[in-house]
Amino acid sequence: MPMECIIDDERWSALAPESLADQCLAAVAAKVKDPALARITTVLFTEDEAVRALNAEWRGKDRPTNVLSFPAELMPGLPDDAQPLGDLALAYDTTAKEAGEKRISLKDHACHLMVHGLLHLLGYDHIDDADAEVMEALEREVLEHLGIADPYRDYPPVL
Repeated sequence: MPMECIIDDERWSALAPESLADQCLAAVAAKVKDPALARITTVLFTEDEAVRALNAEWRGKDRPTNVLSFPAELMPGLPDDAQPLGDLALAYDTTAKEAGEKRISLKDHACHLMVHGLLHLLGYDHIDDADAEVMEALEREVLEHLGIADPYRDYPPVL
């Protein structure tokens, strides 16, 4: 089941989002070695309003966010190893704003968000401190493999 990239906001095009998504997926797969990653279905590169609407509908939070992960529903009749993993949606405006606040490239931040979202689809979470430490350590390792600095380091304030 090949991953599909939908570019709903042309501002993402400057980042070559299909290639970026492939790189992030490969890096997560190299670290986590979970065959389910081959079954991610869609990465939606969109804008804040679309993500706000999805966030309101599916999470009851009427505000945009940087990335959303949607685990796929089980499809009757498909064996476990053929079940789709899920989808990601990235919001351009929020992602660009956060990248600017952190003084990092939009590409690096978008990659971090895709890695973060992929780990959520695999069942990782950050609700409590112990789970957050595990998930963030994996994110750091995957991003280091991609040549991206620790996304959880302290950033100097924007003046």
